[in-house]
Amino acid sequence: MILTRRNLIMAGTGSLIMGAGAIAFWPQTGQAQKLTVDAVLDDPDAPVQGNPDGDVTLVEYFDYQCPFCKRMHPMLKDLVAEDGNLRLIMKDWPLFGAPSVRAAQLSLGAVSLGAYEEVHGALMATEARLSIEDVESTVGAIIDVDKADETYRAERDTWDGLLSRNDYQAIALGFRGTPGFAIEKTLYSGAQGRQTLVNAIAKARAES
Repeated sequence: MILTRRNLIMAGTGSLIMGAGAIAFWPQTGQAQKLTVDAVLDDPDAPVQGNPDGDVTLVEYFDYQCPFCKRMHPMLKDLVAEDGNLRLIMKDWPLFGAPSVRAAQLSLGAVSLGAYEEVHGALMATEARLSIEDVESTVGAIIDVDKADETYRAERDTWDGLLSRNDYQAIALGFRGTPGFAIEKTLYSGAQGRQTLVNAIAKARAES
């Protein structure tokens, strides 16, 4: 599905949008929020990896316990490194319960400690479903868990607001689970192959 002003307006009226890889509809709650291309690609609170000034933005809605997200992540990071001009925005969408929420909180708490990318990478590298103890031990190998928790709580309005927007956007864009991707204005639902992402990035660059 392509994100256009017309599609987003249709979503706002509750109309069903059919597209390649996604079915999008406007949810019935949270109507104070707005679904726009800028909201998806340029949320000022979302941590940025890759090249902050890159000419193509890739957004992934993910969960730290999602096996497909975890399997794709090394490939995604390789693509970012090889491309050199890609902005990577990982949007926490914790669907798998309390451990996923805890992982999101501690990773976002690591932002102001300068350790977000390292904490994020360590959590994505875990192999199995996580307990809260697993999350805290993984994070604790990198930074002090109490400190990450403290910084998260100090900026709770910011981070809870971000998580709320992520959830709202993912549902409104029609994603049924993780992962879900926005590569500039095109949406891809579910796990994707390397060549699909390479082609999508090239297409977005050609159309910019």
